[in-house]
Amino acid sequence: MNRPTAAALSALSLLSLAALTACGGDAGSGSDGDPAADKPAATASQEQQEKQATPEERLKQLAITESDVPGDRKVTEPDDEFVFAKSAKEVTVDKPVCAPLALAMNQLPLGEPRADLTRVIDSGGANIGAFTYVTLTAYESGGAESATSGLSKAVDACGGGFTAKSDENTSAYDSVTAEKPVAAAGDESLAFRSTLTFRGATHTVHTQAVRSGDVLAVYFSVDGSAIANARPSDAKLPAAVVKAQNGKLG
Repeated sequence: MNRPTAAALSALSLLSLAALTACGGDAGSGSDGDPAADKPAATASQEQQEKQATPEERLKQLAITESDVPGDRKVTEPDDEFVFAKSAKEVTVDKPVCAPLALAMNQLPLGEPRADLTRVIDSGGANIGAFTYVTLTAYESGGAESATSGLSKAVDACGGGFTAKSDENTSAYDSVTAEKPVAAAGDESLAFRSTLTFRGATHTVHTQAVRSGDVLAVYFSVDGSAIANARPSDAKLPAAVVKAQNGKLG
């Protein structure tokens, strides 16, 4: 698998080109022996366990795994070597309203998170170098809704593109366009595509966000191999992956 060149990393580090290196209780225990009598206790126990779990533990339980996706797709953690920025604080945008877009497309949490994690899923087929990033973020009550609202406003306001910078990297987007979600789910869903140009080749990347309660899932697809080799690309979000993760969010 092709590794990113220095030029590609410098111009397109927004894509986090790490992708290019990623080759119950017993029945009858109720007072009258009726199994239905156990349901309230079981539900209460489950809710108590969820409350006791830390935000980090909860996200790990919700995160997509290889057993959740069809085919021979690999699910891994991202390689920190190629991240655009280590935190949202390192990112600046020429149009501040567009900042949520830069964060979403670089696997960085929006708003004020309690915890976040990212998983990388490969294409599982002949299109080596195409990857989908899934970032899950947990919030305090109302935080996920606020983050989703900010992302929606950014899509509407940033159609003409924007430039994002971090301590060592710069990434320019030519356009941002709202589109229909691959698989709508949860309490809110939105999607958009973005274009960028590198070595004369145009690349389209796709992003979708799904809010389920106080958890926000952001999906981002990119063909890193095509970018590194200056081949035009249009990295579609795989419906099977999006649906599998959406199903775990409840």
